[in-house]
Amino acid sequence: MMPVRCFSCGSVVADKYEKFAEKVKSGQDPAKALDELGVRRYCCRRMFLGHVDILDDIIHHAKC
Repeated sequence: MMPVRCFSCGSVVADKYEKFAEKVKSGQDPAKALDELGVRRYCCRRMFLGHVDILDDIIHHAKC
C-alpha cells in the first residue's frame, strides 16, 4: 500500500503509483518513468523506488 503523501515534503504521490508500476513492469527504466510522471524531487522519487508492495503476501497469510 503506497503512502498517499511524501513523508518529507507532503506532495501527493499515491495517484501516480499505478502508472509507475505499469511502466516499470513493461520494462521501462524507473528513472525515465518518474520523469515522465513529473516526479522531480528526490524525496518523492525515493517513495517510489523504496516502496515494496507486500500487501498481497500479508493477505495470503492472514487468518479470517
